[in-house]
Parts: sequence; structure tokens; C-alpha cells
Amino acid sequence: MADKKGESSAANVDFGNIETNTGSGASLTYPMQCSALRKNGHVVIKGRPCKIVDMSTSKTGKHGHAKVNLVAIDIFTSKKYEDVSPSTHNMDVPNIKRTEYPLANIDDGFLNLLDDKGEPKDDVKLPEGDLGKDIQEKFDQGRDLIITVVSAMGEEHAMACKPLEDKQ
Repeated sequence: MADKKGESSAANVDFGNIETNTGSGASLTYPMQCSALRKNGHVVIKGRPCKIVDMSTSKTGKHGHAKVNLVAIDIFTSKKYEDVSPSTHNMDVPNIKRTEYPLANIDDGFLNLLDDKGEPKDDVKLPEGDLGKDIQEKFDQGRDLIITVVSAMGEEHAMACKPLEDKQ
């Protein structure tokens, strides 16, 4: 349908406030054929980035395709997921990025990190459990730490810490 000026109404829609959290045009996932997936690789199951811990292929039936049985662990929550898919179908594989940051401070349950330009990054939570306790104890002892942050599918989590001296 055209408006009074002869333009379609879709031309008047403002798309200026669309935001993505992918940075530099990168996609959160990419497709891969099930038969090409491998143990210790990564896959998206039920919308979660997972590491494949076991996989097997069942032979074709009378009328069907070979099926791939996947067992995978969520890389952030350690929850176990299982999925079965035809081997010729595509599944999403998460783009996973690992970055190391020096720890500047711990404030209100969040890690104050510095990126490679010296800019503060303070949106990563202090992890729960043993890793969080370890980071807090070493920081309280005045040790300089490097925090490994893993990001996938719009989530970021601190996954490891090491003393600054070990970085090369």
C-alpha cells in the first residue's frame, strides 16, 4: 500500500534502534552437519552452548537416515544435555571466545577487569563455588591475577584464574 507521497509504508519504519550483542558483525553460531561434529567439539542444544562429551551414530533404518546421538555438557552451567538428530541435518555450533584480563578489583560481586587498551570491564560476575572463593582469596592476599573469561551466545563467565607472573 502506498501513502500520500507514493512511498510504501514500510519505507517509513525506523530501524535505527536495533541492537545486537555480537560485536564486529560476528554471528553467535554457525551451522555444521551433524556427521561432522566431533567429541570434545561444541554444539548448541536447547539453546545452550555445550561441549560434546559422547556421540554415537546409529545405522539407517529401512526408510530412515543415520542418526547421531549427542551427549553434551553446558559450558557455563555444567548441565547435561542429550539430543538425537539425522546425520545429514545441520546443527548450530557456538562461536566461543576466550579472553584473558588482568583483575583490577572485586566490587559488589563483580570483577573489575582491564581490557588490552586499559579500559575497565566490570560486567563479569565473580563466579560462585570454588573458583570464586579462589579468586577472592588470592585477590585479598594482594596477588595480581589474570582472569580467563569465556564468552558464547551473548553470555560471559569467568572460567579460570592464574597469577600474573605466569603470563607470557
